[in-house]
Amino acid sequence: MTNWIRFSRRGTPGFGTLEHDTVSEYEGDMFDDPRLTDRRYDINEVKLLVPVLPSKMIAMANNFHALIEKFGMTVPEDPLYFLKANSSLHPTGDPIERPAGYHGKIVFEGELGIVIGRSCKNVPAEQAGSYIFGYTCINDVTSIDLLNKNPSFQQWTRCKAADTFGVLGPTIATGLHAADIRVKTLVDGSERQNYLITDMVFTPTELVSRVSWDMTLLPGDIIACGTSVGVGSLKPGNVVEVQIDGIGTLKNEFAG
Repeated sequence: MTNWIRFSRRGTPGFGTLEHDTVSEYEGDMFDDPRLTDRRYDINEVKLLVPVLPSKMIAMANNFHALIEKFGMTVPEDPLYFLKANSSLHPTGDPIERPAGYHGKIVFEGELGIVIGRSCKNVPAEQAGSYIFGYTCINDVTSIDLLNKNPSFQQWTRCKAADTFGVLGPTIATGLHAADIRVKTLVDGSERQNYLITDMVFTPTELVSRVSWDMTLLPGDIIACGTSVGVGSLKPGNVVEVQIDGIGTLKNEFAG
């Protein structure tokens, strides 16, 4: 397994791999034959950035049986998804901020994120795994009171795509076996979510395949797999952590 990161060192961005506390810098393209350099840094010498800059971030809704059952919903026939603006992308360690003029609940949602490794369109499910570069942690932050504020139109984009609401990282892990992945979310050290990816309605390979029927997926694109039970609201000063073994801990304070 390899853990890829993007980082900034003395104001200069770079990318590489993280092993224990050592960063090995690469050159070129993370998704197309990256070249290892002789530069090594201690993790404390760099600032972690979002691990990838996608052309788009696609996020699923109602993709876990436990959540569907809890709220009495119907299992969808097709993946239900929305887009989060690229300006919402936010790294581990930086505070989550409330949108100006919004005074309602801010909700955390711990999720698994799929990172696409090469361009794909109309891909069969049995081939979709070869298009997955790796996996990352996602916190799909939401201004939940905006969703149904207007009875004529559900405002998925507005409530999900604010600045700092697309939290992802700290690494992209390659070589993870999706069936073994467990997502945990903690708030101020107290566990709020703990679920297995095997409860998904549409598996990671099915998601890649089905989304590719609608739009071309490009290297670095993110598919957030949706969340399960246990989501909740944040109060100013709360620290939320999304943990996936093999990927690491995505940790941010809610500034309020």
